[in-house]
Amino acid sequence: MQIRTGGPGDLSATLALLDGAVAWLTARGRTGQWGTEPWSSRPAAVDRTRRYTEEYLLRVAEVGGEVAGVCVLAEEPPQFTPPAGEPELYIRLLVTDRARSGSGIGAALVDDAVAEARRRGVGLLRVDCYAGGNGRLVRQYEALGFTRAEPFTVPRAGGDPWPGQVLQRRV
Repeated sequence: MQIRTGGPGDLSATLALLDGAVAWLTARGRTGQWGTEPWSSRPAAVDRTRRYTEEYLLRVAEVGGEVAGVCVLAEEPPQFTPPAGEPELYIRLLVTDRARSGSGIGAALVDDAVAEARRRGVGLLRVDCYAGGNGRLVRQYEALGFTRAEPFTVPRAGGDPWPGQVLQRRV
């Protein structure tokens, strides 16, 4: 596996990973996180992903020359999460190829994010994730060395609020 810096040219591969993740979650009846519609069919989601590839640090994991995962890093959290009160590096997106699940791609991208935080002299790495579904995703991040910080919710028009969890890792 190789990890490289990406950019706008990686938009279609990033959207394909997100579409794959939505399909994988939907096939398992886990629709609370991202719904059932492909990421690439939702204009607001495509626009957000485009901004990620243009405005933030996009790190791309490749296996055999194919994109197997991406991690988007920013120096500020999304507006729906509380600020850290200190300099931080924030994982805005982490998604891997579901066909390669369990192969360590996500862990390698998190390790890469830790190295980037150290390179910048930042002592805190944070991420947020879906806290529903019995907390599976929260536990995955805990297995990667993160600890729970603040829970939060994001209001959704016509539906229940989206439950989230901010996690942090000292580096």
